[in-house]
Amino acid sequence: MTNEQILNEIREANLSYLLLAQNLIRNDRAEAIYRLGVSEEVAALIEGLTLAQCLKIAARNVLISRFRLEDDMVWSLLTDHGRDQTARQIHASILVASQALEVAA
Repeated sequence: MTNEQILNEIREANLSYLLLAQNLIRNDRAEAIYRLGVSEEVAALIEGLTLAQCLKIAARNVLISRFRLEDDMVWSLLTDHGRDQTARQIHASILVASQALEVAA
């Protein structure tokens, strides 16, 4: 994959993320804030972006989203396919939700 192809993929991912985020925020703000892991202020900014602004932001050469799961324990719970997967997924969801609350506060 060439550098230009990588940059095009990043731009596409950015635009997809922004449009998805706007859609989620407009449909259910509280759930969107939780799922996106953003504050109320960031949600308001994203919601208010015009299409032209989304395109301009998406054109940057860096990803505007990031992995929220920086905790080794969460990754371990999500990738372990042993017994009792449901309990592991619930535990991972609780950990991620607590991270979202810390960001929003």
